[in-house]
Amino acid sequence: MGGATVESGGGSPALTRRRGCSCSKDDFLPEESFGSWSNYMSALRQTPVRLADRVLTRSNAEAELEVKARSENAMKRTLTWWDLMWFGMGAVIGAGIFVITGKEARIDVGPAIVLSYAFSGLSALLAVFCYTEFAVEIPVAGGSFAYLRVELGDFVAFIAAGNILLEYVIGGAAVARSWTSYFATLLNHKPEDFRIHADNLAENYNQLDPIAVGVIIIICIIAVVSTKGSSRLNYIASFVHLIVIIFIIVAGLLKADTKNYTEFAPHGVRGIFKASAVLFFAYVGFDAVSTMAEETKNPGRDIPIGLVGSMVITTAIYCVLAVTLCLMQPYYEIDVDAPFSIAFESVGWSWAQYVVAAGALKGMTSVLLVGAVGQARYLTHIARTHMMPPWFARVDAKTGTPVNATVVMLAATAVIAFFTELEVLASLLSISTLFIFSLVAVALLVRRHYVSGETSAENRNKLVVFLILIIGSSIASAAYWGVSERGWIGYCITFPIWLLSTGGMCVFVPQARAPKLWGVPMVPWLPSASIAVNVFLLGSIDKDSFVRFGVWTVLLLVYYILVGLHASYDAAKAYHVNVQDP
Repeated sequence: MGGATVESGGGSPALTRRRGCSCSKDDFLPEESFGSWSNYMSALRQTPVRLADRVLTRSNAEAELEVKARSENAMKRTLTWWDLMWFGMGAVIGAGIFVITGKEARIDVGPAIVLSYAFSGLSALLAVFCYTEFAVEIPVAGGSFAYLRVELGDFVAFIAAGNILLEYVIGGAAVARSWTSYFATLLNHKPEDFRIHADNLAENYNQLDPIAVGVIIIICIIAVVSTKGSSRLNYIASFVHLIVIIFIIVAGLLKADTKNYTEFAPHGVRGIFKASAVLFFAYVGFDAVSTMAEETKNPGRDIPIGLVGSMVITTAIYCVLAVTLCLMQPYYEIDVDAPFSIAFESVGWSWAQYVVAAGALKGMTSVLLVGAVGQARYLTHIARTHMMPPWFARVDAKTGTPVNATVVMLAATAVIAFFTELEVLASLLSISTLFIFSLVAVALLVRRHYVSGETSAENRNKLVVFLILIIGSSIASAAYWGVSERGWIGYCITFPIWLLSTGGMCVFVPQARAPKLWGVPMVPWLPSASIAVNVFLLGSIDKDSFVRFGVWTVLLLVYYILVGLHASYDAAKAYHVNVQDP
C-alpha cells in the first residue's frame, strides 16, 4: 500500500509528514484492506471473523496512551483544575437554561421545572463521577470513547463514538440557533427577522439561520489557534455570564410574585419527568472537559475538582434560575424563545432584557467554544484507532491543536444549524447523551469487577448476570413509565429486581481492581443508580426522536461494516505485531 505509514511511538503507526498541504487516499484509508480492490473484497469476505474479533477484543489503558503517537505531535499540557472548572461551567450553562427552560415550563411542567432540573442534575452528577474516574485513570483525548473501548470493546465503543459525535454536532447546532434568538432580542427583533424562510423545505427544517453559521465560523478560528487561548476567552465569557446570572436572580426575585407558584405542578409527576428528559440538554457538555485530560497538568487532582465542582455549581444555578423565572411570570405566559428577557419586559423592566440577552449570548458563546474544543478531541482519538480516517488525528505542530478534526466537526455543525429547528435538536440530543452516559456507567462496573486473566469464570458469569438484571430492570421501568399513565404495580417488580441485583453484585462479585489515583465512591451502587436514572429518563422522550436515533445508528452500522471495522482491524493487528516484535 505505498508509504503512507511509518512505525513510531512504540510501534504505533504514525502518519508520515508531507511537504505541502495536498491529500491522497492514503491520508484517509492507509490500511492494507484498502490497498486495492482485491484487498477490499478479501476484507469484506472476512467480515464475520473480523466483527467477532472486534466485538470480543478489549483495549487497555496502555494501548490508549500509546496511540497518541499517531497524531504526529503531542497536545500541550497547559490546563489546571481552575481551567477545567471554568471550562465545565462554560460548556454547560448556555442555551439549555436560557431557551429550553421557557418551552418546558410553559408547555410540559409549570413551576415544578425546578424539580425537573434537580432530577436531571442528579443524573448528570452520577455520570460525572463515572467519567471522572476514567479520565484520571486514562488521561487521553478520547473521553468516553476511550473508556468504552477499554472496558466494553471496539464495537460498543464505535456505536457510542458515533453518538458522541452526533451529540456534539447537534448540541452545537442547537446552541448556535439559540444564539440567533437572543441576538434578535438584543436588537429588539424576533428571531424570524434574521432567518430565511424556505417554502420548499419541510417544516422544522425551513427556517434557515445564516447568523448561526457565522458564529460557528468565528468559534472555529478561535478553537484551532490555541487551547490555552480558548481557555482564557472562556474565563472572560464565563465570568461575565456569572455576573449576569447573579443579576437575573437578584433583580428577578425583587419582582417575584408568589401567586405564580399557586399551581406548582399543573401536569403532575409525568410532566416533571418528561421535562427532565428534555432539560438534560441543559447539562450536556461537561463530558467535553474529560477529553481535555491529555492537556491537564495533574489529572489525578485537577479532573475531579474541575468536573465535580463545576457540575454541583451548575445544578444549583439552574434550580435558582428556574425558581426565579416562574416567580416573575405565570408559567403559561413564559416566552419559549427568550424567556428571561421577556420576563423582565413583562414586569416593567424593559431595559433589563438587554442585559439578560447580552449575558445569554456570552454564555452560549462559551458553550460553543468548549464544545468545539471537546468534539475535535473526541474525533482525534477515534481517528487514532483508524475507526475514522487517520487524517482527522493530526495535531498541528505549531498550535498543538487538532485542526483537521476541529474544522470538519464545526462544518457539520454549521450545516445542521443552518436548517434544523431547536425542538428537533434538543430531543435527539438527549437520547444520544443519556445512552452514552448509561454505557459509561456499565463500563465502570466492568472495570471495577473484571480484570482479564485474573477474575475467575464464576465471578465473571455472576457479573454478567447482575449487569443484565440491572440494565433489564431499568429498561422495564422506563418502558412501563412510557406505556402506563397511572400504573404503579410494575415498579413493585422492577425496582426490587434492580435493588437486589445491585446488592448481589456488591456482595457476591468481589472488586478486581482498585483505582490508582481517584475512585468513584459507593461502587456498585452509584454507577448502577446512574444506569437506572439515565434509562428512566429515556422513557420520557418522544417516539419520533427514537426513530431518528435508530436511523442514525443504522447508518453507523453500515459505515462500520464497510469501512471502520476493516480499518481498525488492520491497525489493531499492526499494533500487536509491533508490540510483540519491536
